[in-house]
Amino acid sequence: MNFSPYQPPPDVPSTDPPSESSRSLLGGRGKSKPKRPWFTRDQSSYGASYQAGGSLSDPTSVPQSYTNDPEMASGSGYIGNGSGGVSIGLGEAERANAWESRFGWRVDVMAAASYLGGPVTALFFLILEIQNDYVRFHAYQSALLTTPLLGILLLFNLLIPLPKFLRIILILGSIGVTLYTSFRAWKDAQDGLGRFWLPFIGEVAERWVSEE
Repeated sequence: MNFSPYQPPPDVPSTDPPSESSRSLLGGRGKSKPKRPWFTRDQSSYGASYQAGGSLSDPTSVPQSYTNDPEMASGSGYIGNGSGGVSIGLGEAERANAWESRFGWRVDVMAAASYLGGPVTALFFLILEIQNDYVRFHAYQSALLTTPLLGILLLFNLLIPLPKFLRIILILGSIGVTLYTSFRAWKDAQDGLGRFWLPFIGEVAERWVSEE
């Protein structure tokens, strides 16, 4: 009996890879190349990446752009990531300053009262209140509104006589516009100090306040 290892018949092609000896006989043409690893970084680079920020597969290692602290979320008014952010709303100090006045008077009352006396109260608050921009804006707007209205009323009552019903309409219209702007100045102060602009006049008043 033959106990030698099995050898395929010579007419059957071999499916085994060539051995090292056969490769050397071929003159090095079959020289094997080292397998290319999937990742070329060594273990030290993995450690460095972990220290830098962690793996992206771990959601807890990614820097978050929000906070669960209600004081930080409401006080800072800032949303963003590490590279930048967007400011939203006013801080606590700025909101407090918006309600401060020179003599401690209520901002909504002063803004509304600046319309009720026409140019007189507008000039009064422009002279006394030099700190609060909301009051000064409405004082400027009151002066720009009520001064021309008063001039028109005096013109048509003294120099150019109008029929009685037209004079009544003109007077009621002037009073209505003045009362409405006074109400809006008071209401907008209650709703967050938003400024009600009259056409053309409001833009001028806003520019004067910003240039001070």
